[in-house]
Amino acid sequence: MKTPDPRTLLRAMFDAAIAAAQPALCVPRHLPQPPNGRLVVVGAGKASAAMARAVEAHWPGALSGLVVTRYGYAVPCERIEIVEAAHPVPDAAGEAAARRMLALVQGLTPDDLVLCLISGGGSSLLTLPPPGLGLADKQALNRALLASGASIGEMNCVRRHLSLIKGGRLAAACKPARVLNLLLSDVPGDDPIDIASGPTVPDPSTCADALDILRRYGIELPTQARAWLESGEGESLKAGDPRLPEIDTRFIATPQMALEAAAAVARDAGLKPCILGDAIEGEARDVAKTLAGIALQVARRGQPVPPPCVLLSGGETTVTLRGKGRGGRNVEFLLSLGIALDGEPGIHALAGDTDGVDGQEEIAGALLAPDTLARAWAQGLQPRARLDDNDGHGFFEALGDSVVTGPTLTNVNDFRAIVITADPGGADGATQRN
Repeated sequence: MKTPDPRTLLRAMFDAAIAAAQPALCVPRHLPQPPNGRLVVVGAGKASAAMARAVEAHWPGALSGLVVTRYGYAVPCERIEIVEAAHPVPDAAGEAAARRMLALVQGLTPDDLVLCLISGGGSSLLTLPPPGLGLADKQALNRALLASGASIGEMNCVRRHLSLIKGGRLAAACKPARVLNLLLSDVPGDDPIDIASGPTVPDPSTCADALDILRRYGIELPTQARAWLESGEGESLKAGDPRLPEIDTRFIATPQMALEAAAAVARDAGLKPCILGDAIEGEARDVAKTLAGIALQVARRGQPVPPPCVLLSGGETTVTLRGKGRGGRNVEFLLSLGIALDGEPGIHALAGDTDGVDGQEEIAGALLAPDTLARAWAQGLQPRARLDDNDGHGFFEALGDSVVTGPTLTNVNDFRAIVITADPGGADGATQRN
């Protein structure tokens, strides 16, 4: 079978990963039986509006609700109100939506059911700072966390303990109604407490953990907010807390599901897929060096899998901002990968965020080819200088290799695919590097 064009195949796999996590496909099969009382729908995240629309389309009875999503990610709903707010840095619209959501679930009964639609991005979209931490302070904190190199788990631990709605607090507000969580995971390990910082699930982490993280990354807080943590007043709700209602949590889509959909596309094209992991974390440029080493071993030695093949991975890398470029963890990964591969023949790659937004750019990611560095040098672009400046978006955009999807209405974290068509021991494998 003739190997398809690598760029076409890479984009087809990325599109399949996104399609597999569409709420219209994933939500209906997880809807519960109608309760004896009311159904109230609440939610937050980049996929929450699309999830709400799927609920409306398949729910047989009455319902009402409110969800908050990222600007540009709203879809029409008739009975569930859709509010748009800012991501990744929160704004006043998100704070107002959080207050309204807490009010909406007040006064429910044991016969009522709260259906919580939670997806990635909810941490900034659903913001409600505690006393001593104003919205401007919360915005500064988010920017500092995003630039620090902290993992998503570390960032969300801090967010949970500096919030009046995260860390199980929204669930507590729903009692005595039952809570059903439908989660669309965008975090390594699919831990519910890290999806939108866990507004409707118990949280085992502590204020002391949050303080340790802030110290580790040298992030300062206003005096009153630090006192909130040091006193334990900001403690999240733990499993078994009597303030929590009955909670049922179900995952409707995960990064692993998206990778398996991409793997099926690869198999249909005659390539052997190898899923390296759905929860890979670390500094983006360092993860790239590791995956470059694996790709070179495949291309030159046929190990651990012979070409033609594709190496697939997901998770969430981090970027420690040192330069003044446009950022983006997926394009930073890809630029570092290109430098490490140094034009190795027969290796192409795509890295992108399945929500369509890499960093703060309306660009999902980019494509890499064996001639990427050569084309960059011909245009006067310096790959290493662009990497040092955290300017992956500027680099790939100048080459015309950006991947733009627009709002995907889902979010199952980062997607990375490396297609290897080189023949070990053949002309490609025998290329000598100077």
